[in-house]
Amino acid sequence: MSGGGLKGILAAAVTKGVTEARARIFGHVLNPTGLRSPHKILRKKLIGEKVAQWYPHDVTRDDPLVMARQEQERLTKLEMLKRRGKGAPKKGQGKGAIKRNKGK
Repeated sequence: MSGGGLKGILAAAVTKGVTEARARIFGHVLNPTGLRSPHKILRKKLIGEKVAQWYPHDVTRDDPLVMARQEQERLTKLEMLKRRGKGAPKKGQGKGAIKRNKGK
């Protein structure tokens, strides 16, 4: 009876040694208790650089000439709307101010 128990203990020790050696060789992390570990997430490659490569470099933000042209177009459009009477109201003259003043 004690021979069977010894055999089991030896077999467990051998398999434990083999798994430890395998983990060292292949760079695995041992988790004999089976508890949750962040290792699976942490060993993944970071994807930030790869995602950034999909999007082209935004030239419009860096070039002051492009920004100036866009601002000029915006101002001309606003002026055109104002001439037609469709521009933004003066400060304090919008819908909210009209609603507040109706009750008085």
